[in-house]
This record gives sequence, C-alpha cells and structure tokens, in this order.
Amino acid sequence: MNGLSTLLIVVGLFLVGGIISFVKQQMPRSLIVLLSIGAAMCLVAGVMRLEVWN
Repeated sequence: MNGLSTLLIVVGLFLVGGIISFVKQQMPRSLIVLLSIGAAMCLVAGVMRLEVWN
C-alpha cells in the first residue's frame, strides 16, 4: 500500500464514522446521503489504487 491509497481509505472510514454519528443525531437525510457518497468515493478510490491488483 502506498501513502495515497492509505490516506484515502482512512478518510473514507472517518467519513463512515461521521455517517453513523449523523444518523444517531437524526441529522437531515440529504446531508447523510452527501456524506455517504463522499465516503464511498474515498473508499473506492483507495481500494482501486492498491498495488495488489497488478
């Protein structure tokens, strides 16, 4: 794993934690959906950049 893929995965997991927190606080659904999209994009980009796919 290189540094950028690790960073993207960590940021994605941080955003997933934010999603869980926002759901517990009953924040607006549109905010949760936006955060979910960002988390999914970070996690997918981090996994796609892993060097194990070669």
